[in-house]
Amino acid sequence: MLYLDNSATTPILPEVRDKMMTYLSNEYGNPSGKYYELAENANKAVEEARTHVSTLLDAKMKEIIFTSGATESNNMVIKGVADYYSSKGTHIVTSKAEHSAVIDVCKFLESKGYEITYLDVDRYGRVDPQELSDQIREDTILVSIMWGNNELGSLNNMELISQICEEENVFLHTDATQILGKVAINWSELPGISFLSCSAHKMHGPKGVGALLVRSDQYGKLIPFTPLFHGGGQEKGLRSGTYSVHNVVGFGEAARISTLNLQQNQKNLMSLESRLIEILNEKFHDHISYNSDDTNKIPGVINVRFIGINNEVLLKKLSPVIAASTGSACSSAAPSHVLQAIGLDLRAVRESIRFSFSPYTTLDEVEIFNEL
Repeated sequence: MLYLDNSATTPILPEVRDKMMTYLSNEYGNPSGKYYELAENANKAVEEARTHVSTLLDAKMKEIIFTSGATESNNMVIKGVADYYSSKGTHIVTSKAEHSAVIDVCKFLESKGYEITYLDVDRYGRVDPQELSDQIREDTILVSIMWGNNELGSLNNMELISQICEEENVFLHTDATQILGKVAINWSELPGISFLSCSAHKMHGPKGVGALLVRSDQYGKLIPFTPLFHGGGQEKGLRSGTYSVHNVVGFGEAARISTLNLQQNQKNLMSLESRLIEILNEKFHDHISYNSDDTNKIPGVINVRFIGINNEVLLKKLSPVIAASTGSACSSAAPSHVLQAIGLDLRAVRESIRFSFSPYTTLDEVEIFNEL
């Protein structure tokens, strides 16, 4: 079967699995422990992983806060900033095309009295930086805009958005989960980004681990906010809880491999995407249309409308040979709010499928589309 749902999750690389196994068997120490070898080894492993993740993200080691994944990271920073800075203001700006792990948090905060502005997006799911600028007010405490869209692959102009938020002196959070290992993240060059969320399992690492990047100032102090978890004070008191060492180690190894292979991964993904589009155009002509842009996007993500064919029916028929999805794995029960946000009616939404590649997919495997 050809797996083309890599935006939902990816298989763990053998090198990552092997690295993790050591910390699921012999090296079982708690890194928060002291004075004995098992604890020291676990602590060294966590810090080595932190080094690899910080290298991939172009960040300082101290800015990496390990979490259980991007959903926790999103909740952690949005709720934490909202609480900590509520005396300054209660206005937050986000977009209508964000992942549900951002939109649902904002809806929760609305129920608590916060005011949320949901920006419209263009036909490819991108926000207009000028509209963002216009919506920032004196009482705006946070902007949350995703870097790369999980259903369309479109990239927001984070350089300009970062600049706007820096000039307006407002915190900027971005969910960068989908671009990890596929698009270069230049955190150090975008000081307007205050927080960044990501997960390991989107780049051939394990599920259940991710990170929140928190910007540090010239003195090394991290931006303060109210922690989501209170307890043992791990991760500089921002994320208490016993480390899932094997998962953190797996994240680090996946980050190390992604850093080494980033340019080749991009090349592979673009080749796979081009070949699939070529085959689809040859076979379906004007019976398909593309919801994704063909430029300024995450390589290897294509959202296609098969006109007149229900997407769930089509996916079930394809399932013996191809695995794909109708959109976000986290909100599969409802029609895509992202596709509705870009202006598609429900009929068009229910005729759309997302194909998302891994850089380890081969061109020969893509030829299966010629046999359909």
